[in-house]
Amino acid sequence: MDINRQLEIIKRGVVDIISEEELRKKLEASIKSRKPLKIKAGFDPTAPDLHLGHTVLLRKLRQFQDLGHEVYFLIGDFTGQIGDPTGRSELRKQLTKQEVAKNAETYKKQVAKILDIRKLKIVFNSKWFEKMSVVEMLKLTTHASVSQMLARDDFKKRYAKGENISILEFIYPLMQGYDSVVLEADIELGGTDQIFNLLVGREFQKDFNQPQQVVLTMPLLEGTDGVQKMSKSYGNYIGITESSKEMFGKIMSISDDIMLKYYELLTDEDIEQIKKMHPKDAKVNLAKIIITQYHSKQAAEKEAEEFTRVFSQKEIPQDIQKFKTDGNKNIIIILTESNLAASGNEARRLIKQGAVSFNNIKVEKDDFVPNESGIIKAGSRRFLKLEK
Repeated sequence: MDINRQLEIIKRGVVDIISEEELRKKLEASIKSRKPLKIKAGFDPTAPDLHLGHTVLLRKLRQFQDLGHEVYFLIGDFTGQIGDPTGRSELRKQLTKQEVAKNAETYKKQVAKILDIRKLKIVFNSKWFEKMSVVEMLKLTTHASVSQMLARDDFKKRYAKGENISILEFIYPLMQGYDSVVLEADIELGGTDQIFNLLVGREFQKDFNQPQQVVLTMPLLEGTDGVQKMSKSYGNYIGITESSKEMFGKIMSISDDIMLKYYELLTDEDIEQIKKMHPKDAKVNLAKIIITQYHSKQAAEKEAEEFTRVFSQKEIPQDIQKFKTDGNKNIIIILTESNLAASGNEARRLIKQGAVSFNNIKVEKDDFVPNESGIIKAGSRRFLKLEK
């Protein structure tokens, strides 16, 4: 494929390219030598499930694969025990080696839904970091200064507020930068919040007399709340391993404005054509596209029909969850034990908002005890068949 067409594909949806001139030269050299570029993206397995926010980057990696380049999916099983401080207002909880290893194993299975796993180079940075001596590890710190670290936005804010910043957090971007040296990466991808770490990689390669990697940043995808970036920590995520029913419901809950960004970053649809659709129809279409990708077309059609039946025709779902009670449990206990609410606090909040009903009658008190069989509804899409 010619250089201009490759650039057109690579630049689609990208926020930053540092620098485009270097990218063009690397692509030209690749075509001339018939040697694929090494594309790096790092993932710390700090949670067992990937979500749609991760897929923004994964989709770009797939494009590089389709262009014939080598994609290195770096699992930070060593650095994951430290925890990336990016975007954090406090010290991140450190995971054990066993927790990280378990999460990393699930990542390999999940990325196969997007990437060509046969061509993917999966690497673990424990392979080189566990072999380094304490002295070798400490020498990495000579490649950066405290003033450089404090220039980083999230560190700067925390320092100004007098909040704790551990020395360990300073080490993280240095280790990520060294990953690029070991892999001799030509291009590294990350979210816009990762740009500091990605640029450290460029500087490390320069210090180690390697050609500097080109940095590409992708936009962050807001979660279902439409405010924070999608994250399991914020409880606003849509996991790619979630059931088709759960995925459909979460996608239908997002705002119309965020919906267009989801289309732009998660699909190949023509945005101008989507804008001409009724927002509700467009959202259903979005849910069907995403569920088809991670489940099947049949599952997508089924959930769309169920949504229409339940929410447009005000009917009760066919596969409603059942819950047995002895007639002595109050509504808070029922909501939490059935997982209709994640906690007692959420159950009380739903009741206070008037979002809980029993047999179509709004529940107004926390101590309400249903003394007969019936249907409990929590929010707009959670149902429970209560059996006494």
